[in-house]
Parts: sequence; C-alpha cells; structure tokens
Amino acid sequence: MSKKLDPVTQAIRIQTPRTSQKEHSTPLYLTSSFIFEEAEAMRSAFADESDDNIYSRFSNPNVDEFIAKMCALEGAEAGFATSTGMSAIFSSMFALLKQGDHLICCSSVFGSTYTLVTKYLQRFGIESTLVSARDNAAWEAAVKPNTKMVYLETPTNPQLELIDLEWVGQFAKKHQLILNVDNCFATPLLQRPIDFGADLVVHSATKWIDGQGRVLGGVIVGRADLVNDIYLFCRNTGPSLSPFNAWILSKSLETLDVRMQRHCENALHLAQALQHNPHVFWVKYPFLPDHPQFEIAKKQMKAGGGVFCIELKGGLEAGRKFLDSLELLTVTANLGDSRSIASHPASTTHSKLTDTERRAVGITPGLIRISAGLEKAADILADIEQALEKSAV
Repeated sequence: MSKKLDPVTQAIRIQTPRTSQKEHSTPLYLTSSFIFEEAEAMRSAFADESDDNIYSRFSNPNVDEFIAKMCALEGAEAGFATSTGMSAIFSSMFALLKQGDHLICCSSVFGSTYTLVTKYLQRFGIESTLVSARDNAAWEAAVKPNTKMVYLETPTNPQLELIDLEWVGQFAKKHQLILNVDNCFATPLLQRPIDFGADLVVHSATKWIDGQGRVLGGVIVGRADLVNDIYLFCRNTGPSLSPFNAWILSKSLETLDVRMQRHCENALHLAQALQHNPHVFWVKYPFLPDHPQFEIAKKQMKAGGGVFCIELKGGLEAGRKFLDSLELLTVTANLGDSRSIASHPASTTHSKLTDTERRAVGITPGLIRISAGLEKAADILADIEQALEKSAV
C-alpha cells in the first residue's frame, strides 16, 4: 500500500513471509538451527554479510516478527527480544556500560531492577546514583564526568510516579547520555518515549504485551547502533527469547489496542469509585486530577494505564488481610493480565528491602497495587470493597 499504515494496524499485519503452504497465520519455527545449501552461504552468514538465520539464539523468524511489530509500535529503528523483562533490563545496561562508567537511575523502580542497580552493577565497577522521580535538580546534581546512561520507569512500579519525558529527553541530550526508558506500565499504545528523545525502550513483555499471563518475555528497541551492541552481547551471553514465546507475544500484539482500552477504562472507573471508600487513605492513578503529576500524565500519555494503587488505613496487617479476603481478584506476582490482580509490595516484591529503603522509594506499609483486568468493572469493584470491609482494623 502507498499509504503508511498506523502502528496498530502494523502490529496486526506485519508477518513473516508465507511458506509454500500459504498459511494465513505465521507458523511456529521450532528449530534450534538453520541449514545452508553451501559452505559459502554459511561463511557469509557468520561474517554478517547476509541476513540468513544461523541459530535461534541469534535470530528466528518468530522472534523477528515480534521485534518488527514492537519497533513499529514504539517508532524504533531496531530491536532485540529477550527471555524475560529483567533480562532485557540487564542486557540494556551491561551491553553498554563498562567498568568506570556511571548510571543515573530513578529511585522508584521495580524491586529486581533496584537490586540490579544497587547490588550487582557495583560488582563490575559500574557506579550508580539513585534520584527521586520528581526532583529535577537531583538529576542535574547526579551528573558526573563518567555518567553514560539514564535509566527510568514512567509510570513507576508500583508508586505510579511520573517523569516528564520531554524534560528528561532534553536533559539526556544536553549531557550526551543514553536515555533508557522502561515503558512496561504504559505500553507503546499510551506513550512512546522515543518521541521524547529516548534512545532505548525496554519492556517486560510478560505483562500487558502478552496480556493473559501465559509466557515470559522481554524486548529492547531503539537506536540501531545501540541495539546492535546489545544484540552482540546477547548473542554471546544467551538471554534470547524462545520461538514459541515470541509466537505467542506476536499474536498478542494483534489485540493490544482493544485490550488496553478496556484495562484503562476499568482502572479509571475503579480508582474514582475507591476515592470515597472509608477504609482507604488515598488512591493514586495517573489520570485522576489529584495525582501530583496529573498534567504530565495528560501531556505524554493517551490514557492512565491499567494499574492503580490504594493505601489502606490499617497498614501492613490490613494489607495482608486484604489479600486473604479477595474472592475474585487473583493474588499473584504479575500484572497486565486479562484477570484482575492485587499485590502488597511491602510483603512481596519489595520485602527484601529494609523498611527505610522501602520508604525511601515510596513503598508504604498499606500500599496495594491493583492491575485492572478485563472483567466487568462492577464485579471487580464489589470484590475490592468486600475485602476492604473484612481487612479493616
């Protein structure tokens, strides 16, 4: 077609070239390696003189299709898919940082990311500085002569703090830093960090991209030169996405747009309804007008996402009782599912942090994170309200 297709359409229509069987849906390529008809063709492939597939740790038609769709959605030049979201985050850092480099990282990040930055980077001689999501002056003060990368989430997990992508894009450009953004919570349907100057975007595809809690996966997209370095790193270290998982994720992208519309509608409805619940201190959701960064959310996001947080008046004990009292919502270590999910970060994802560390990154004792699923909003709300009544202390 002469007309450039919308990214949502591309996520449905991008497809691996059909085989002689003329299949409508891309088949699975469950093969560890690929054959060559002659020695010269194999030599050429290993010399990077051709795009021929060699080995599924390097590339695979199912994986390539998934990457192409993610690049279209994010507006990226290139990408590489990994076995999990954390392997995407790890690879995006370790492929590009070396001993003596310095990383600036938002302090409000997923628990495993926090541990990676504060514990493991330093083992390899890579410095890091954690800064508050809302303190622009702290970001400026954190810059050192050896600073090479800025890493952040927006909205953050689980506190739903927002970072002004326009501002941080200008900040990274001014200091000639690689801007690496975790876009998992928003998905490219709600915001595209590359449009604001991000060099890399990472996702845990396990979440909204799969959308049904079936498989693990991760993806890194962005500037072609940076992605090539990441590809070479992953090709030799092995955190590659399996063809089967890639096949699932590629098919999932065909429904991402309609799913995210429902997730966002449900989350906003639930957040609004719970603002008046007597057992809740506060409700936090990017598209609620009382969110501290509501104007930033409206500027850079098309909708508020599928996650919201509540703070229970009973603190830690109320949080545990709330989870035990749920009848419909699932208690599990995931989000972005078709089924609504509740978690209590203080006793789960951030439990290995000290109380001081948790509070420093905004994890309060009664914080409950809810991932709004695709069920009818009235059913989700009824279950939350009855659990709040039972957990009141």
